[in-house]
Amino acid sequence: MKRTSLPLLAVLACALATAGVAPARAAHREVDCTLHYSLTGWSLVYKHTTGNGRITCDNGQSMPVSVSAKALGVTAGKWHIDHGKGHFTDVRNINETLGRYVQASANAGLVKSGEAQVLTKGPVTLALAGAGAGVNLGVDVGAFNIKPAR
Repeated sequence: MKRTSLPLLAVLACALATAGVAPARAAHREVDCTLHYSLTGWSLVYKHTTGNGRITCDNGQSMPVSVSAKALGVTAGKWHIDHGKGHFTDVRNINETLGRYVQASANAGLVKSGEAQVLTKGPVTLALAGAGAGVNLGVDVGAFNIKPAR
């Protein structure tokens, strides 16, 4: 090989190495994901809530999901939440939104019912807000689960 082709090979090798690294960095960027959901629930010391929703992300990913919550506390009531919205933080892929979140809530409602809470699952945070109707009063601690819909 001539000495003049070595710098050209070095530039070509760097370009190929950089091309392989750039997509890996792009895959680790955070995405903005939102949960739109509806819930119905009841409680009498034990709180049980079920519902469904859809997670959508700004990278084009979307997934129908089922949501549920189970908790224990000093609580009583029956309610439903319609058109609730949640926002995820620290997510790089829609699959990171699935799983069990730690939940603690205080709630009170008569006819009009609502919820606003922040849940965590490792580094992922989910902020929920929704309004509906029912009767509920209490304080509880438990888990909020998000699974792919069947």
